Amino acid sequence: MHLHILGICGTFMGSLAILASELGHRVTGSDANVYPPMSDQLAARGIALHQGYDPAPLDARPDLVVIGNAMSRGNPAVEAVLNRGLDYCSGPEWLARHLLNRRHVIAVAGTHGKTSTTSMVAWILECAGHDPGFLIGGVARDFGCSARIGSGSHFVVEADEYDTAFFDKRSKFIHYRPRTLLLNNLEYDHADIFPDLAAIQRQFHHLVRTVPGEGVIIAPAADSALQEVLSEGCWSRRQAWLGCLERGETIPQSGWWARLVKEDGSAFVVGRDGVQRAEVQWSLLGRHNVANAVMAMAAAADVGVDPVVAAAALGRFQGVKRRLEVIGSGDGITVYDDFAHHPTAIATTLRGLRRRIGNQSLLLLIEPRSNTMRSGVHRRQLPAAWSSADAVFWYQPEGMDWVPAADPTVPVHRFTSVTGMIERLVAERGRWQHLVIMSNGGFDGLPRRLVEALGLAAP
Repeated sequence: MHLHILGICGTFMGSLAILASELGHRVTGSDANVYPPMSDQLAARGIALHQGYDPAPLDARPDLVVIGNAMSRGNPAVEAVLNRGLDYCSGPEWLARHLLNRRHVIAVAGTHGKTSTTSMVAWILECAGHDPGFLIGGVARDFGCSARIGSGSHFVVEADEYDTAFFDKRSKFIHYRPRTLLLNNLEYDHADIFPDLAAIQRQFHHLVRTVPGEGVIIAPAADSALQEVLSEGCWSRRQAWLGCLERGETIPQSGWWARLVKEDGSAFVVGRDGVQRAEVQWSLLGRHNVANAVMAMAAAADVGVDPVVAAAALGRFQGVKRRLEVIGSGDGITVYDDFAHHPTAIATTLRGLRRRIGNQSLLLLIEPRSNTMRSGVHRRQLPAAWSSADAVFWYQPEGMDWVPAADPTVPVHRFTSVTGMIERLVAERGRWQHLVIMSNGGFDGLPRRLVEALGLAAP
């Protein structure tokens, strides 16, 4: 079967293209913007890419057109699909019909940490010999890819609450029907499609309704937004993540918990139901990653993986590309690339790095690219989010008419071009020891361009 995918270079659609190729389908695709790491993955698989949405690739009359959620009416390719009567579906619908319906689905949902936690679950199952299938919204460094079919009975999927397609406005995760569901956290996001938090909670409860009674839902007890969702009705087994215990705090007799061995989160013990089960020593840092790890261990335990085995797997876990990934270093300078684009994610990532580097200088370079960020919804939360940094280089995209709220403790320098940022950093070389680039897009090539301009070595 010939599948043509519209929006193929998005993290989800690109991963779906890889899975379809593994199933033996001929896969082609179109996208407006093509950039690594997804474009590299697709090229390596021999998947033909078409820049832009000219309808010409549809002249071959593919058997099925899979339409990404970034596509809308008026798009030339979408209009051609409808006018020519070509068969089409959404990405989540294709995934559910062709892969998930035969597997034990482990889904990871939430505002933050989905990609990292999904990667951790898949890696734990891999190390335990389960050969899982997976679809991750990023490139898992341990696997070198974002998706594979796998031969085992489990499929681990990053479950996104964004809408499915222009013709299906339900959240994507409604299609997945998990038996093991991880709910990491829940905050207001996606201001372009959700008017308020209650609207997102409604979608999350639709997801909860799809989990069978014999399935399990794992959620943090302290997340009030998620607890409100579960209070509307829950028909499945529940397990609670209770958080990181402070020194001297009593060990709880039920639920999952952790206690930090090192304050930066690089070592911690994990317990369940009053008993310490394992200790994790790994390369990641931050309490947010400790939470992700324990949630992943809980999911793995639900399908039979001992926490000691899971802890050993996490000890070898390399993480996900663009999650505080070191992309260049030398001469006392380290440059990181990170996907964070929400105040909570910005804050937790920078806080974890600060605990590791101590008083060394830390500069944040940030692109407000997501629809929610560009709308200004989080404008007043940003100063607190980057309080662990010493300064911020803020990219002001064309057409955005607001700037972050003033904060005298962390100076914010505004730039209207990436070239200007790079020139300033080259001129100030040696002033900053740690430079963290945050964007959920390409940032006009800043990560690569900055490393080259500073003459740093790739890891």
